[in-house]
This record gives sequence, C-alpha cells and structure tokens, in this order.
Amino acid sequence: MTFEPQISSELATQVARLGLVHEASATVALRRVTELATRAVHGCAGATAVRWSTGDASEPLDQAGTHPHLAYLTEIQCARRAGPIHDAAGSETPVFCADTLAETRWPDYTPLALQRGVRCFAVTVYRTGPVIVTLTMYGVVPGALDRRELSLGALLAAQGGAAVSNTRLYEDAHRTATQLRQAVEARSIVDQAKGVLMHAMGCDADTAFAELKRISQTRHVKLTAIAQRIVSGHRTEARERR
Repeated sequence: MTFEPQISSELATQVARLGLVHEASATVALRRVTELATRAVHGCAGATAVRWSTGDASEPLDQAGTHPHLAYLTEIQCARRAGPIHDAAGSETPVFCADTLAETRWPDYTPLALQRGVRCFAVTVYRTGPVIVTLTMYGVVPGALDRRELSLGALLAAQGGAAVSNTRLYEDAHRTATQLRQAVEARSIVDQAKGVLMHAMGCDADTAFAELKRISQTRHVKLTAIAQRIVSGHRTEARERR
C-alpha cells in the first residue's frame, strides 16, 4: 500500500501562498519554508533552507533556519564546502540519514550535528531555472523522519524555490522601474535647466546643454546635480519676485 502524507486544508493554503509574489526578501521566503516543514513533516523538530547559485560550484546566496544551532550547522557546511547540504546542492540529489550516530559519509560534520542533538536528517533539493533550494529537516531521535513523508518536504522545497524565484523577479522588476523613473526625473530636471539657461543666455537648446556640461566638468559635479541647482535657484528667484 502506498503511503501518502496527509495535507490539511490550512497547510495546503500556506503552501500555495509561498509561491505568490510578495514584497519580501528571499530570506523571508526561505524562513517560511522552514517553519512550514517543522509544522507539517512528522518527526521534523527543526529545519534549514538555502538558496544556491548554479554552475560548476554551487555557492550559498541566502539561508534561513528555525534554530541557531541548525543555522550554525548550515553555515559550517557552507564555509567548509563539505557536508550533506553541500553535496545535495552540488549533485541536485536528495540525502537521507536515519541515524547520525551511525553515519560515516561526513566524518567532520556528524560530530557537530550530534553535539547539537541532531539524530537524523533529510535534505531535499529542488531547482527552478537558475534557482536551487535545499530544505534540510532534522529529527532529535533516530528514525524520527519517515522516508515516506519526505515527499511533503520536496513539495515545500519546490514551493520555496518558486517563492524565491518570484521574489527575485519582483525585485528585478522593481529595480528596473526605479531606474527608469530616476532616468525620467533626471531628464526632466536637465530639460528644465536648459530652459532656464536658454532664457537667461538667449541661446538655443544645444548651446544651453553644452553650458551645463561645461559647468559640470569644471566643478566636478554631476550634470543632474548642476541642473537641480539651476532649477532650484530659478524657482527661488521667481518666488522672491512675487
């Protein structure tokens, strides 16, 4: 008989919300994934999640954890570039350990995990485009994590990857919009300054712009800053004449 982990309607709603675009950082999205894993996966006493770069050598970009001890275990693996999380990210293959005390694959890592009460763990990994997310679930007794329930962890990792990807897309779009707005505002200020100089000097637009550039280069001040000063000074004089 096939075992299927039970997902409550509340959990399903929380999982679905992970993939939505919010004004939140990748770290916040990863933290939500770890919190949901701890609540939803039977035997999971805590969790960590990491967003990795893709390429020949995966590098950690963002991370979150439900407990400082678990966050330390993640950080030490990232620093040493060795351990179950690092291996899972590099190979894009899940890792499972039923008993940390009997584990022999990572002799430098397992003593640190045992010192912090970790007796079993599982790492799920999901890739969406340029984003790799690993979700590591920890148990405090041997065998606490059931392999059959890890599909739920994989689902959370997948939704976490979508959330992080959406967050990055939102941030990129917001950054582009901000840059465009700033460019439009700068162009407007420069055009206004040219108008002031054209009136004051009785010259055409090209000559006024050349004068702006000359002042900017002579004073080693950005062109937009010079333009802003000219416009502000003109507005002040106009108010004083009223």
